[in-house]
Amino acid sequence: MNIYFSCSITGGRKDQSAYRAIVDHLLAKGHTVPTAVLADEDILDFESVITPEEIYSRDIEWLDACDAVIAEVSTPSHGVGYEIAYALLIGKPVLCGYENGKTVSKMLTGNDHPGFRMQVYNSVDEFIREMDRFLEAQVK
Repeated sequence: MNIYFSCSITGGRKDQSAYRAIVDHLLAKGHTVPTAVLADEDILDFESVITPEEIYSRDIEWLDACDAVIAEVSTPSHGVGYEIAYALLIGKPVLCGYENGKTVSKMLTGNDHPGFRMQVYNSVDEFIREMDRFLEAQVK
């Protein structure tokens, strides 16, 4: 599957190791992840040479082409929220995960859209197992 992975960039990178584990797992399972670079430690350097317009156009194209969206939302991000809303608007299934104990926007936790799932997790491995189940359900 073509998976759009979404995570905080400018909002904070303290969950970068979780991002890396999620992306590495998706790639190991044979999924295409055009946003895999977002899990890199040096993403801020990479994106500093791209204009906001280029990032918007690139990301919208990737969202349009994806089969599903996986978002790690433990760290608040305007961009991630925008990507989630856009994906739902165009009919893409979305799974969001966040670490137990983190405060997440009620716009996400209260979302009852049929294509949307929210998963709280105690370990990244727990989220990865749920992510696999979510993606397997999309194939059926």
